[in-house]
Amino acid sequence: MCLSDVERHWSFQPLRRALPSAASAVRDRLRECAAWIPEAGAVLDLLEKCPEHQKKGGFPVVVFEGLDATGKTTVTQSVKDTLNGVLLRSPPTCISQWRTIFDDEPAPIKRAFYAAGNYILASEIAKASTQAPVIIDRYWHSTAAYTIATEINGKVQDLPPVHDEVYQWPEDLLKPDLVLLLTVDPEERVRRLQRRGLEKTKEEAELEANSLFRQRVEESYRRMVNPACQEVDASPSKEEVLKTVLQLIKKHCAL
Repeated sequence: MCLSDVERHWSFQPLRRALPSAASAVRDRLRECAAWIPEAGAVLDLLEKCPEHQKKGGFPVVVFEGLDATGKTTVTQSVKDTLNGVLLRSPPTCISQWRTIFDDEPAPIKRAFYAAGNYILASEIAKASTQAPVIIDRYWHSTAAYTIATEINGKVQDLPPVHDEVYQWPEDLLKPDLVLLLTVDPEERVRRLQRRGLEKTKEEAELEANSLFRQRVEESYRRMVNPACQEVDASPSKEEVLKTVLQLIKKHCAL
């Protein structure tokens, strides 16, 4: 049985509730759970100190997105060194120690934590971009892509349609100048993970075990707009990938 457009629209409402689309919604959700999760109160305190509608400085802001083991850590460090920039990560250092606590919470609380991390990070980006190029290891698109892929079961065709509001950048969140999505084929990514030998997060284990989940994450990244992700094949050597990335930054950013 085929769903009508209206029925499909309403079928995605739980997803939209799981993905807070403004800082006010993030604050409300953290307040609701602060009574039994003290760390939510601590995150809320940090979020309350961030000015609303952050604006970036005169230097470019470049975000790197992608699944684990696509080379983000290596590339972001190399780009930061090459451009004499500042490297930031999401969730930011000031709240990353609570990540494991929120990863065990229900989806709405977990996503509020990661969304809050983006707004807190925006405050750091605003300051840093007045002094140097800013390179970011994950930002809003990661929060959105993993939320969409987790909340929606099934195949890529079951995702919200292209141009759905869930793929939009929040209006009150500082935007980067460029978002680069690093990709490698699934077999190479698994080989890299095995070589690293690191303990997997729940979502990383799910990515490895469930090819449909991985496909939903990657397709969600590709559907993001305003700004969209520019895809970069990260399979070649580190030197080649760095060269490609620097060319894209030079093309799209004022350096």
